Amino acid sequence: MIVSSVVRRVAAGAGVLPLLLLSSPAAAADRPVEPVPPPAAAPIDRALLYRPGTLVRLPPGVPAPPRVSARAWLVADARTGDVLAAHDAHRPLPPASTLKALFALTALPRLAPPTLHTVSGHELEGIGDGSSLVGVQENVTYRLDDLWNGVFLSSGNDAVRVLAGLNGGWAQTARQMQATARALGAHDTRVVSPDGYDAPGQVSSAYDLAVFGRAGLHDPDFAHYCAKPYAKFPARGWTYGIRNTNRLVTGANGVSRYPGILGIKNGYTSSAGHTLIAAARQGRHTLVVTVLNPRQGGAYAVYEEARDLFDWGFAAAGRVRPVGSLLPPAPRARPVAVPAGPASRTVPPATTAAPSAAAGPVKASAAAAADDGPGVVLPVTFVASACLAAATMWLVRRRGGLPD
Repeated sequence: MIVSSVVRRVAAGAGVLPLLLLSSPAAAADRPVEPVPPPAAAPIDRALLYRPGTLVRLPPGVPAPPRVSARAWLVADARTGDVLAAHDAHRPLPPASTLKALFALTALPRLAPPTLHTVSGHELEGIGDGSSLVGVQENVTYRLDDLWNGVFLSSGNDAVRVLAGLNGGWAQTARQMQATARALGAHDTRVVSPDGYDAPGQVSSAYDLAVFGRAGLHDPDFAHYCAKPYAKFPARGWTYGIRNTNRLVTGANGVSRYPGILGIKNGYTSSAGHTLIAAARQGRHTLVVTVLNPRQGGAYAVYEEARDLFDWGFAAAGRVRPVGSLLPPAPRARPVAVPAGPASRTVPPATTAAPSAAAGPVKASAAAAADDGPGVVLPVTFVASACLAAATMWLVRRRGGLPD
């Protein structure tokens, strides 16, 4: 009876917002949203983001995320790593040139400016048909800064080829990118072509791309290049202007520049459709948004759908409970044998989560997870045992078996 009362009081005080599983726009009109309560007093459940459909925890007064046509999308707080809302976050999809964000995370630390390099003809071999190009030419000497401008602004597959060659080669770079993704906790990504060109088996996800975008914001070189609207690119004895193909950065082609935009990377291939990783800062909040393959609205829908998600995210930031985290999982503790006389026992050591690309968000995210509601401090079986022992002691004392 006492144990049951304790459990009921803990469950009643959990105060966890329901998880709303929003169906696709077409199905949402046919049936209402069904709230599904998450486990009480639990930290962020990473398995939630593997569920299909739209996931969000809405407190009273906060509207639902906008209905967009993208096959997958995600909105996250770049500081804490908290995922505010997502749709099919782990769905494997072709990433197109958004994969260049992972390429930059991998190769930039190894190939930092101001090195000069003269391009040879064999370095430009193997570029896929129809690739986006910045105009790298044989026998022209470039600064690495120029080539990185070509990667971020013009999405130049020719610039990626040259930089990958300097990084140890195409296959070596793909392996390094795969290792970088795993280290960041991005397990949906399969790298075949480092430039994002369509290749059999090459996929990523809205979740993984958001991880790459968040990590990029904490790399000063990455953040510098991805936010540039314009740059000059050298040719033989002259230079020409290049413009960032991310319309939220430049405000080109009828797409308005987004307030507080920090850039990152857009992409397009026939298999992937239009894809985008974008980040923006307004007030105290910095958000990362990923949008994969909108099915309505034309070539620039990816930007307008990202805009709608940004608007919702900035209005909801600090109010909605997270449905996931971009932080990599904490490493599992290895049991350590502790000798204790005849009956030795094995106890796990105390551990802390390994820091991600930014050390600060780990602490903030832990605080957010703890805010999911009060936890049961003692296991129920322990409480029951304690109650039984107390009752036994009382009976023994009553019969005079022990001194008061």
